[in-house]
Amino acid sequence: MMILEEISTSLIMWFFYPLIPCLLIDGAAVLPAPQNLSVQSINMKHLLMWSPVTMPGEITHYSVEYQGEYESLYRSHVWIPSSRCSPTEVPECDVTDDITATVPYNLRVRATLGSQNSAWNTLMHPFNRNSTFLTPPGMEVTKDGFYLVIKLEDLGPQFEFLVAYWKREPGAKEHVKTVRSRGVPVHLETMEPGTVYCVKAQTFVKAIGRYSAFSQAECIEVQEESLPLVLALIAFAGFMLILVVVLLSIWKMGQLLRYSCCPAVVLPDTLKITSSPQKLISCRREEVEACAMTVLPAEELFRTGASRLREVPDEAEQPGLCDTGAVRGKGCASVFLQGQKK
Repeated sequence: MMILEEISTSLIMWFFYPLIPCLLIDGAAVLPAPQNLSVQSINMKHLLMWSPVTMPGEITHYSVEYQGEYESLYRSHVWIPSSRCSPTEVPECDVTDDITATVPYNLRVRATLGSQNSAWNTLMHPFNRNSTFLTPPGMEVTKDGFYLVIKLEDLGPQFEFLVAYWKREPGAKEHVKTVRSRGVPVHLETMEPGTVYCVKAQTFVKAIGRYSAFSQAECIEVQEESLPLVLALIAFAGFMLILVVVLLSIWKMGQLLRYSCCPAVVLPDTLKITSSPQKLISCRREEVEACAMTVLPAEELFRTGASRLREVPDEAEQPGLCDTGAVRGKGCASVFLQGQKK
C-alpha cells in the first residue's frame, strides 16, 4: 500500500507541476511591483531607489520611466523611458540627465522577470530638483610663495563657489570672491609675512537659486623667512655674471671677425718713418744754412748769386732750392747779409 501511495503521489505531482505556470496567467499578480520608491538628491545628483523584487534563482530586471510637466500638460501624459535605466538589474537609477528643468517630475518603476511584468509603481510625490541638498564644497588651502591659493572640488558645470577669506586679527575685513573654475588652483590674495589667513567657501546653483552652508574655515600662515631674499640676491649676482660673460664673448668675437675680415697691413722697416716729418724738415733747413754760412765766402757769394740770378730768374723765386749750387748763393747770401747787418 505504501508503495502504491508513493507512486500515485509522484504521478499527480508529475502531472500538475507543468500546469502551475499556466494557472498563473496574470504576470502582475505573480510578480509584485517594486515598493518604497524614493529620490535621494545631493548636489544636483538625483538617484531614484526602491525595494528589490526577489525571486529565488531568478534575476529581476527593472524599467524606469519619467514624466515632466511638459509631457503631463501638453503630450497627453506620455511617459518617457529613462536614458540610463531601461532596463537595469540594480534597484536604483540615476535620473540626473532626465530631470533637466526645475519643475515637478513623476517617476515610476516596474519589475520584469522573463516574459512577466509587474504593475507600475509611481513615486508618491512628484520630485522637483530645487529640493536637492547642497553641501559645502571640499577645498584645499595652500600657499604659493606669498600668494594665498585655494583649490575647490569639481561638483559640475552648474555650480559656482563663493569664497570668503580674511586675516585672523581683531577688526579684520572679510573679503568675498566668486570662483567658477573647478579643480584648478586660484590665487586669492598676496599674503603679508607673519600673518594668519582663514578661508571658507559655499556652493551656489544658479538654476535653482540656492546656496549651501559655508564650509569649516581653514587657516594658514606665512612665516617671515629670509631665504627668498637670499635667493633673489644669488639670482641677481648670477644674472650679472652671465651678462658680463656674454658681453666679453661678444667683444672677443668682434675682435676675431675684425682681424679675420680686415687684417692689419704691416710695413717693412725700410718704409717706416721713425721721426716726425716736421723734425726732418727743420733739421734739413739747419744743415743747408750751416753749409751756406761755412762754405761760401762773401765776395764769391755776391758774384755767383748775381750771375746765376740773371741766367735763371724764375728758379730763384722758387722755395726749397737752397740745396742747389745755382740758387744756394742767393738764399745763403741773404742769410749772411742779415747776419752781418746785425
